[in-house]
Amino acid sequence: MASCQFWMISLLLLAGVFTLGIKEAQAEKKTGLSTARREDVPFIRCRVCEILSKQLVRQVKEKRDKAAPKKITEFDIIDIAENICNMKKEESDWILKLDIVENKGKLELVEQSVEGACKRDCKTIERACQEVMGEHDTDVAEYLYKAGSTRAGLMKLLCRDLSKACVAKLPPLPKYRGPEELFTPKVGKEAEMDKLMRTLQDVPAGTPKLKVYSREDIENNPGIAYSGGRSPRDPDDDEDYEDDDEDMYEFKPAVRTWRDSVAKLGAKVGAQTQKVVQTSLKRVKKTTRRIKRWWSGKKPITKFQSQSSAIQKSSSDSGSDEL
Repeated sequence: MASCQFWMISLLLLAGVFTLGIKEAQAEKKTGLSTARREDVPFIRCRVCEILSKQLVRQVKEKRDKAAPKKITEFDIIDIAENICNMKKEESDWILKLDIVENKGKLELVEQSVEGACKRDCKTIERACQEVMGEHDTDVAEYLYKAGSTRAGLMKLLCRDLSKACVAKLPPLPKYRGPEELFTPKVGKEAEMDKLMRTLQDVPAGTPKLKVYSREDIENNPGIAYSGGRSPRDPDDDEDYEDDDEDMYEFKPAVRTWRDSVAKLGAKVGAQTQKVVQTSLKRVKKTTRRIKRWWSGKKPITKFQSQSSAIQKSSSDSGSDEL
């Protein structure tokens, strides 16, 4: 009965993985968005971990210098560790300058001078970074929070002790892995616009949503530039409509002021609530991992150990009697 349940669960898991793969392929074909090349991840994990360690040390140092003379907390460092492998966050911008290049049967990460468009190589490096970091963000933050932390020490901790990214020997690279992707630098102010759009996506809960229009949208629909998206009023409107509109002018400022006050209050409460929830979750996460490490360090006393301790105790008692 147990073996039957095991095979049923295995088949369901395989079906779920197969369905997820089909959905990802369909989404990529429909939206044109790139996805990670998973077969390349094992060949770049070690190098990604080394560069990741360098970026962690640099970003923590920059945060300390910016906060001086105040001291940053361990939770500030955890925020960096949690966001540094997420392409939706500013901490992961270092990935945009990396390019995957095949050279003499190996995959190398070549750093470019400018940021590039996030396509397949970018997504592959992001996935490798996430696999390396895993659930080690708290351990990394604890190490970086201590005085005297170095990049070499962090590489040993993260790349060898925790993730094992630089321990295992790599298999030979497949002879044919498909066409290489060319690095595409961002043109003009494309990088600044991407950062601006990312900032708008990180608006706290409770804040009214903003809709960004392009120059083409405004040129094709001049009414967007007016309040509420309405087109400019026709000067030939009848007098009754104008009289009603004049009466409404006295009421609109009060409504607008009340609406702005409610929006600001909602944004403030939402931001504070979100901060409290995130802090609580981080504390629970940190405490749970410490309990797990403490519990894994405990070893049950075997029967042989209990017998040997009893013999030692009896021998010491006999020795004391003789004295």
